[in-house]
Amino acid sequence: MRYVSTRGEAPELDFGDVLLTGLARDGGLYVPKQWPRFSGEEWRALRGATYAEIALAVIKPFVGDTIYESDLADILTDTYAGFDHDAVAPLKQLDHNSWVMELFHGPTLSFKDYALQFIGRMFDHVLKERGERITIVGATSGDTGSAAIEACRDRDAIDIFILHPDGRTSDVQRKQMTTVDSLNVHNLAVAGTFDDCQDLVKGLFNDIAFRDEVNLSAVNSINWGRIMAQIVYYAHASLALGAPDREIAFAVPTGNFGNVFAAYAAREMGLPIAQLIVGANENDILSRFFQDNDMSMREVVPTLSPSMDIQVSSNFERLLFELMDRDGEATSHLMQTFRASGRLDLDEGRWRRALGLFAAHRLSNEESSAAMRGIHAATGELVDPHSAIGIVSGWTCRRDPSIPLVCVATAHPAKFPDAVEEATGIRPELPNHLADLFDREERFDRLRNNLGDLQATVRRSNRVGGEQNA
Repeated sequence: MRYVSTRGEAPELDFGDVLLTGLARDGGLYVPKQWPRFSGEEWRALRGATYAEIALAVIKPFVGDTIYESDLADILTDTYAGFDHDAVAPLKQLDHNSWVMELFHGPTLSFKDYALQFIGRMFDHVLKERGERITIVGATSGDTGSAAIEACRDRDAIDIFILHPDGRTSDVQRKQMTTVDSLNVHNLAVAGTFDDCQDLVKGLFNDIAFRDEVNLSAVNSINWGRIMAQIVYYAHASLALGAPDREIAFAVPTGNFGNVFAAYAAREMGLPIAQLIVGANENDILSRFFQDNDMSMREVVPTLSPSMDIQVSSNFERLLFELMDRDGEATSHLMQTFRASGRLDLDEGRWRRALGLFAAHRLSNEESSAAMRGIHAATGELVDPHSAIGIVSGWTCRRDPSIPLVCVATAHPAKFPDAVEEATGIRPELPNHLADLFDREERFDRLRNNLGDLQATVRRSNRVGGEQNA
């Protein structure tokens, strides 16, 4: 398997290099040169398989000969053995033809665990084989950071720096990051929004000399490995509900577009996914695009669903590349214009092509709170604000009620206890392994929204061998 950049100028890479590189050197994102496609018989053969077995079948074509199949199988078995539900990504029926897929049974209670627990182990494997060491720098709106830290903590060949927007995550999200007492973990609270954090990370990657100096790598969903591993749970759910002999629809709350793009990738691999529904909060750039062909940046506002408080959805570039018929030069031009003007103008024909698969819905803070309350009253399920947005968006936008609808629950309700309690009157409790979270000491540095300051911090910490931030 070879990988190409969405902007067409970076060299083709194999999976190992793509995993360690993250962002392409031309500023684009890596995607497979060709999508592997399974036949109906190949999908049917996976019915009844375990989550790890489905993961092996789905991921193997993307990995190619970078890692032996037996080693990959061992890594995947080890990855998902630590999740707290035997099904790993269980489905719960909400009504006669809609389900919720719970993606919060990993160690940090977020869907990010499903990819990052695997990616951390893959980093270890590839780095040991190459005798290399990397510096990971990532941005988080709340959940990626804790999942990445948990996956990379105490690994000898990795220093990890996670940027989060100061004061714009939930207390649980912040403490899951800042209470990890590991010498290779560095938390940085940035004065700004998630988009500012994401721009700082991209600034590091675009400084080629610095990138090479510290052997920079990424765990954000700009890293193809993240998207690849997330394809698995869409395959798992589709097979459980009758695919490939039955169409499926998915509703996904999303800010950075990575999670829903993984569902798009599952469709490209041959699963009969009839519709993808994007749930958005008041930072509604994605819903405005799919509803009105309006992709224009606005100010990021804080909401009850902070993981979606994003106005620059990095992974949308991967879909744009597909809509532009994989023309890297055209994609690059559109993205550069978007960053310069704050607006992306896609011709109506390509936009309508996107609407053949995608739909979108926006919920305000008040509507999100009402959604949590209404879902609990109707189904007995307690859901976090992000998942509530996904469920209501799915119910609102589904085109064919005869097609099973799977709504993606991206986080445990206990990650957002204040919002859940205000909406439902019930305060969700953290699982036992996090019960003492608020008693643990926090460790993080505050950082100006300044690329030079970030570079100095990374250099200083690396130079002293990963000294713990205080």
